[in-house]
Amino acid sequence: MLSIEQLNHYYGESHTLWDLNVEVPSQRCTCVMGRNGVGKTTLMKCIMGEEAVANGSMQYQGAKTPLDLSTQSLEARARLGIGYVPQGRQIFPLLSVEENLRTGLAARADQSRQIPERIYELFPVLKDMRQRRGGDLSGGQQQQLAIGRALVIEPKLLILDEPGEGIQPNIVAQIGEVIRTLIAEDQLTVLLVEQKLPFARQYADNFVIMDRGRSVATGEMRDLTDSLIQQHLTV
Repeated sequence: MLSIEQLNHYYGESHTLWDLNVEVPSQRCTCVMGRNGVGKTTLMKCIMGEEAVANGSMQYQGAKTPLDLSTQSLEARARLGIGYVPQGRQIFPLLSVEENLRTGLAARADQSRQIPERIYELFPVLKDMRQRRGGDLSGGQQQQLAIGRALVIEPKLLILDEPGEGIQPNIVAQIGEVIRTLIAEDQLTVLLVEQKLPFARQYADNFVIMDRGRSVATGEMRDLTDSLIQQHLTV
């Protein structure tokens, strides 16, 4: 679905991503892991076009013909079928749940103005609370809203940046099950940033470990050894 090769990124004079290589296979959940500050969120922002890359390629297979995302505008990437849930959720607190969901409709390639019923099937609480303001929801409900908003465009690739951060365990587990459902039933591809090892082990298929802006280990989740965890993930 997405093949990133020799990607470099700078913040001013600071070199943050170094010749980064990442493979995101179709209809699987790939988890990007690493300690704080290694460049995980920067990578997600580069994929979405919020950060400009210095060089390298991001070959995206979700379009009719493969293309390099680095040549596409931020708005075009959403229309190509890439949904993004940023770290911290970033919902609109003064808008209702339904209004928050509708903000995502503008990015649909087909210009539909109908919220897909699938959103409410996956997150029934959003239907029950669709007239409630986003800021009045719990943290877990806000995260479900943020994911629902990304799903409104019916993406092919869904990017989730630490979806379990700061929310209650039962909602974290529900989000994990939604990830598996989206892959199995909706044929989505999921790119996940996650620091919670149990969540990653349970719901991801593949892993990429980053350290100091580089990819230092990749493989199937069953290949994530104790030595890799000790070397790159423990604090």
